[in-house]
Amino acid sequence: MSTVLKNFDTWKKFLGERVKHAERSGLSDEAISHLAYEIGGFLDEKIDPQNASNRALKELWDVGNEEERKTIARLMVKLAKENA
Repeated sequence: MSTVLKNFDTWKKFLGERVKHAERSGLSDEAISHLAYEIGGFLDEKIDPQNASNRALKELWDVGNEEERKTIARLMVKLAKENA
């Protein structure tokens, strides 16, 4: 996982593959976005960003309220799907 976090393009592709797998497994867009929100919270608390792009996302996450964080999560899912 550490290698995946070091390069933002690799991270987007990794996330995109996981989103596509979740869709094939029958998870709804809403469920996937909820999981992305939960994962975002975990990453914010436990993982030090490994590159400038992830650092910027963390800073946005940190200043956002709950609704804004949910929006970030939905946008990350959308971005990941485009990079799968």
